[in-house]
Amino acid sequence: MKTTTLYDVARAAGVSYQTVSRVINRAEHVSARTREKVQRAMAELNYVPNRGAQLLAGKQLKTLGLVSTDLALHAPSQIASAVKARAAEQGYTALIAMVTRNDEAGCRAAIQELQAQRVEGLLINVPLEDDAAARLQALAAPLPALFLDVGEAAPVNRLVFDAREGARLGVSHLAALGHQHIALLAGPLSSVSARARLEGWQQALAECGLTACAQAVGDWSAQSGYEKAHSLLAVSPRPQAILVANDQMALGVLRACAEKGIRVPGQLSVVGYDDTTDSAWFSPPLTTVRQAFRHAGEQSVDWLIARDRHRAACYQACLPVSLVVRESTAAHSDTTDDALARRLQALARQAARGDLR
Repeated sequence: MKTTTLYDVARAAGVSYQTVSRVINRAEHVSARTREKVQRAMAELNYVPNRGAQLLAGKQLKTLGLVSTDLALHAPSQIASAVKARAAEQGYTALIAMVTRNDEAGCRAAIQELQAQRVEGLLINVPLEDDAAARLQALAAPLPALFLDVGEAAPVNRLVFDAREGARLGVSHLAALGHQHIALLAGPLSSVSARARLEGWQQALAECGLTACAQAVGDWSAQSGYEKAHSLLAVSPRPQAILVANDQMALGVLRACAEKGIRVPGQLSVVGYDDTTDSAWFSPPLTTVRQAFRHAGEQSVDWLIARDRHRAACYQACLPVSLVVRESTAAHSDTTDDALARRLQALARQAARGDLR
């Protein structure tokens, strides 16, 4: 089958091949009408620009690089999707290098792979300790690099969610419902965000005069949530509520409860973290802490391509989180009747929306 060339597009659009080249390379000196004609011809002929040939010709492509953890997990996949979409809106291509090990060596190899493809900026969405992130930012220089999963004190350009506030929201919600025996299911302690959520829960519990009645560590997967829930639910007295570090593990917790005949929320309240697209469809729908992953991806791209990004010596932004109250939380039925439980649940929802005065 004959390959469509730049000259074929030029003939179909009735312009010179130089004009087609300018459109492909997003040059400014092309009228909107001409650009539209060329793009229509490219679509009709299914023409795909040869990026490899453009690189060999020494042309600078508008390309960003994303270093990411496993895209099978919800948060990384949502951020990657937003980065790709926002980059395309701004006339950029986003290349993704996925690391199999969440460590400095894996990130170093991924950064060098993207540098070899002449990206203009780097987003690094891998959990990293402060000193490792600083070394990787130095490795990336002079390219701008932005980190999405580091501590709030990391001396690098960073855009992170407010993990401590998210933890506080979950604890405050359960305390308002009268829960006193609260268990914690943390993410892997190798993760900066998982540690921040765990520390935030512990601090918020202490402020309420409480301590965790049980604690376990999972690996972010639904399977680990299922397995760890069995151990958490075996303690005596049994927890009245469980705070879970992500929604996928919370799904496993709900499955374990169903198998053990524990009613959620009648006998146990469950609060997740992330607000995945599926959490509203769990049984019951999951109360969770929402992190706006799409917004994070979009804002990351905007910072990388902003002309004034170098004004600040170190860019540091903390994104807000919010509590989404659904049907997996209510007052514990051992301490109140069903009517009051429903009333407390309604009041908790109003408080989360800011309707209470």
